[in-house]
Amino acid sequence: MTTIAVTDIGSLVTNDRSLGDGELGLRLGAALIIEDGKVAWVGDATQVPDADRRISVQGRTVIPGFVDSHAHLVFAGDRADEFEARINGVEYSAGGIRTTVAATRDSSDDELRSNTARLVAEMHASGITTFESKSGYALDVENESRSLRIAQQFTRETTFLGAHVVPSEYSGREDEYVSLVTGEMLRAAAPHAKWIDVFCDRGAFDVDQARAVLEAGIEAGLAPRIHANQLTDIGAVALAVELDCASADHLTHLTKADIEALSGSRTVATFLPGAEFSTRSAYPNAKALFEAGATVAIATDCNPGSSYTTSMPFCIAVAVREMGFSPERALMAATRGGAAALRRTDIGGLSLGMRADFAVLNAPSYIHLSYRPGVDLVDSTWVAGQNVYQR
Repeated sequence: MTTIAVTDIGSLVTNDRSLGDGELGLRLGAALIIEDGKVAWVGDATQVPDADRRISVQGRTVIPGFVDSHAHLVFAGDRADEFEARINGVEYSAGGIRTTVAATRDSSDDELRSNTARLVAEMHASGITTFESKSGYALDVENESRSLRIAQQFTRETTFLGAHVVPSEYSGREDEYVSLVTGEMLRAAAPHAKWIDVFCDRGAFDVDQARAVLEAGIEAGLAPRIHANQLTDIGAVALAVELDCASADHLTHLTKADIEALSGSRTVATFLPGAEFSTRSAYPNAKALFEAGATVAIATDCNPGSSYTTSMPFCIAVAVREMGFSPERALMAATRGGAAALRRTDIGGLSLGMRADFAVLNAPSYIHLSYRPGVDLVDSTWVAGQNVYQR
């Protein structure tokens, strides 16, 4: 049994009221003991027990590792030209996904694996310790399954998103494609996935099609989540709550009924600030959801089209500046909220017995994540007590 003492913590966020002050369970002058990859003790740095190894963070801030509950990491190519067109006034639509589909289908396993590893390294450098990754950039039986097999090499949180958009070869035959997704494609993908997702929106899949996809996935043993209300409101949130989806993600366009439905459910409202930033869309106001009592998460939505970022601190800064989050709420949403969106209780905080996932910040407080936007504050990142990134 190996023990590690993390000492000389200037400011420690635990996300546990029983371990410190306020909702964040904040402690000053703190230390942690990690035992076999889990938090075994939290207390004052002056009273830290003996351990096999001691690591001083020299007065820096320690926060729980970020939990990124929505990302698309397995793809090839980029869409920089599309981004430039949006900046010059072209409206965003879901159709650009098909550009990435062609590049992904044409790529080798090694190319896809290498690109995914690059993005995972960037995530670790931004303090992300747990991340979800979707398929959805292949849209055929062989390559959707291949994408998930590759994603499995990096995370246990893999999501089958065959219903991302209708691929070009099925144009005008949308219901046939839904039948493929819910039949042969699902059978090939399910052994490599934990979740099933669908883009329920204008230009993608309507509510009836989305229901068919999610219900087929549930029957196959996958847990549901949904892309909802990014471009418009067609009833995706009501469907999410009806099917007990773990999360409804995007939520750029919310009605009062949507807010009431989410607040009375287990479905986590997940905001993706990078998407609004990149697509020049209006930012949603999360305040109504907080006040209604809904559980809220922030995720990066890392993808090559509408949110090509792996930086959770950037997403936090945008959420605080533009979406009604306080620095405290944003940090909670990017840690405990993300864990809830993955229905995980072992991550998202530094309570006793939780996995020792944390990031060390070159800053006197977590507030600097939003106070100093664009500044690389992450000094090191740790997963289960193991150093996965060091500046």
